Amino acid sequence: MTTTGLLVRRYVSETARNRVTVSMLVVVPVVFVAVAAQKIADAAELLGGQGGVAVETATAGWAAAFVSAIAMYFQVRSARATDRRLVLAGLASVRLVAARLATGLALAVTATAAALVTLAARTGISVPGRTIAGTLMFAVIYLGIGALIGALVPEPVNGTVLVFFVWILDVFFGPAFGAADRVVTRPLPTHFAALWMMDLPSRHGGRIGDLGWALVWTVAALAVSWAVVAATSRAARPRRPAGQLATALRMGLREAGRNRVLWALLIAVPTAFILLAAVSTPDEYQSMVLTENGRRAVVRFWFPDAHPGFMAPVSIATLAALVGLFTALQARSGDQRLFLAGLRVRSLLTARLSVVALGALVATAASLAVTAALFDPRQWGLYLLANLLMGLTYGLIGVLIGSFVGRVGGVFVAFLVPFLDIGIEQSPMLNSEVSGVGRTLPGYGASRVLYDAALTGSFDETGPLLIALAWLAGLTIAAALLFRHAVRTTAV
Repeated sequence: MTTTGLLVRRYVSETARNRVTVSMLVVVPVVFVAVAAQKIADAAELLGGQGGVAVETATAGWAAAFVSAIAMYFQVRSARATDRRLVLAGLASVRLVAARLATGLALAVTATAAALVTLAARTGISVPGRTIAGTLMFAVIYLGIGALIGALVPEPVNGTVLVFFVWILDVFFGPAFGAADRVVTRPLPTHFAALWMMDLPSRHGGRIGDLGWALVWTVAALAVSWAVVAATSRAARPRRPAGQLATALRMGLREAGRNRVLWALLIAVPTAFILLAAVSTPDEYQSMVLTENGRRAVVRFWFPDAHPGFMAPVSIATLAALVGLFTALQARSGDQRLFLAGLRVRSLLTARLSVVALGALVATAASLAVTAALFDPRQWGLYLLANLLMGLTYGLIGVLIGSFVGRVGGVFVAFLVPFLDIGIEQSPMLNSEVSGVGRTLPGYGASRVLYDAALTGSFDETGPLLIALAWLAGLTIAAALLFRHAVRTTAV
């Protein structure tokens, strides 16, 4: 076996040892295509896009793209020191880079296959060649994006948020959700791949056409991946030493304060997301069944005004979940040492949950600052409370995810759960009534309070508010018990 082949085998074996990562490469595309495809197609049609089977087909590409980007991001981040040692030991850089890229392509093919099998089982594939090639191009393009972000952004929470941000812009402001000839969307990574995959000629592809530009993006992504892996294997950045502080609370907040990129992303991501949602909303009225003054009534509202207010909780919940996830993961070893040094578990827990709450507060404040300029809810206080409940709830869910799943799989879950819960199941645009499944999800109570506060002048959702508070209390207790168990178990 050649050196490159041996490296590929070792890299794949190393990845396969993490069963959670391997399962997420399959589970996330399957769940996304099986559960969200129809709802996304409905949302695309509602927002003036294509809708129908074409958009459902594109969900396979979007699922494979997101999974590929996250997998490549963590491969680049985790392999930096190891790859550098291999090159210093005499391994040719070209062989190492080829092995890393082959491993990344293997992960992309796995995610692509899972998405396509699910799509075939759900709706069938009418044009197999176009669908398979399009989905694979999506995955390869996002391999390059994941590699580039992995080289530039060392902090995992910042990197995954940035991947999520690029993916959100690409999907929800691409040709599937709006006019195919919009000039502003043409630089998006999968603009031409999506048009070709959905068989929607753009008529602005020039001589090489949509397929030609899609292939250019694909080849460029491979070139970027090659250059990034080659560059990161030549040098390693020194790790920043952790500060020593007198108390766990001050230590946690000081450590979080050093991560300036995170706080910038917590502000920039919801701001851009809400603003772009506002400008892409079609000019039309929508209706929603709500309770007002104790009676069920159909509330009619101007969609462009209300849509930014409905999008705010989606970004808040997702960002809060990611903050909770990485706060739990990055603090494990440090908390063990502090516990052995005599610091009480209660102080450690307070410090970690304070950081999670601070992240939720920053994301909520940034989202509502932008929302206030575009949307005026009928009951501002309750609207603020509902968004804050959403952020705190999903911040705690992120902590629990980090305790059970781990870094790579945790990112998939932290992205998928709030998207399916708040963005799909609780959405008034996609569901006239909340389904039985939707009522069991964490976002149900806070969502009902949010829509009541946004569109009615009286508060009639006491029951859902109590449900939201119960979720918050239960998740806090669960996080405390898991934290206590993890610290004391590892310490022993």
